[in-house]
Amino acid sequence: MENVQQKVMTTQEVAARFHKLAQQEKWYEIQDEFFADNVRSIEPAGSPYFNDAEGKAEVRKKADSFIKRIEAVHRLYTSEPIVTGNHFAVVREKDLTVQGHGMVQIHQIMLYEVRDGKIVSEQFFY
Repeated sequence: MENVQQKVMTTQEVAARFHKLAQQEKWYEIQDEFFADNVRSIEPAGSPYFNDAEGKAEVRKKADSFIKRIEAVHRLYTSEPIVTGNHFAVVREKDLTVQGHGMVQIHQIMLYEVRDGKIVSEQFFY
């Protein structure tokens, strides 16, 4: 029987696939496909929107809780990734109406760390 090993994607390959999915606003697919089981999601200190989360299930809950509060989407934009070493970053801009916050504009840099073809951390700067 042949031993078939699955090729581990490089950071550049992960970033390219991430970009393709992000352009389609397929954020859950990104989580399902690339997030490691022990992924960490890190927000700026004192964020009025989110808390940090650790673990794939907790990061999904964090996203769900925010998405449920979105009343209207006015504009969404994600830049092409910049890749170096085990990291890539994108610019993300969101203009939304959010329950409890009203009209919100979030202009952020999203930084991802990749290990063994999986995203092990995401950190947001805004």
